[in-house]
Amino acid sequence: MKRYRHYNKGTAIILSCFGSVIEQEKYFKFEKYIQDEFSEIPVFTAFSSKMVIKALAKEGKVYKNLPQVMADVDMEGYKRYIVVSVNIFPTDEHEVLIRMVKGFKKFSLANIRYTNPLLQKTKETSLYLKDLDETIRKENPDIVNLYVIHGVPVLNLRGLESVSYASDFLKMIDENNLTCSLEGEFPFYALKDVIKKEILKRKERNPLLKVQVVPMLLVSGNHYFKDMIEISEEINEYCTCSITPSLDESSKFNLLGQKNVRKIFRDNIEVEIKKLGL
Repeated sequence: MKRYRHYNKGTAIILSCFGSVIEQEKYFKFEKYIQDEFSEIPVFTAFSSKMVIKALAKEGKVYKNLPQVMADVDMEGYKRYIVVSVNIFPTDEHEVLIRMVKGFKKFSLANIRYTNPLLQKTKETSLYLKDLDETIRKENPDIVNLYVIHGVPVLNLRGLESVSYASDFLKMIDENNLTCSLEGEFPFYALKDVIKKEILKRKERNPLLKVQVVPMLLVSGNHYFKDMIEISEEINEYCTCSITPSLDESSKFNLLGQKNVRKIFRDNIEVEIKKLGL
């Protein structure tokens, strides 16, 4: 087939990220990590949020979405490429990624694969969440951790089991773990009175009780400033509360900078490379 002669390069990796108006640099640090791990394979980065892309374009920063980056990689002649789902759960953003990849495969001659998001496999999810909880409560075992998941806007979405499992698992491994979301299942705005009741119940047993909000966000972008700080301040009216400190070199807590999070994404890429027969 004459068209296939234009596919004269090997394998490429495309990181498909949501994007952030104020924390784009975290994604590019992650890109460097992946490039260092797979030094012989070129790495490209795409962003799915049109709002982010348009907002940054006003600052003269030009970024592309996944179809645009796949088209560029295809035009450059890569025979194989792996689209990395840089998402926490296999919900809406991941589903859109799958549809884009399947659509592109209908006319591209390249062999295109995509990875799992962060929390899809049961074992990896369980071990990661257990390690995370133990790490952030190491200095204060009795602290209440309020894990705040971004959530999804509808209840009939594929992948919602992953969100529910993470929430239930965290509550089961320690009685001082609470969970809520920003806009999904069990949102804070609807559960704030229940959460207050649960915290005050624990405070009766421990007058020196402290609470820390744990933002389950890949990067500490607008939701960190607009929502996590607001939740922390609201709880602070009846119990000492703060946002959990960062576990990496950044000043604000995020998931993408954590070594074990990066390793899960890295291992997901390696799985797909093996499936390509490389």
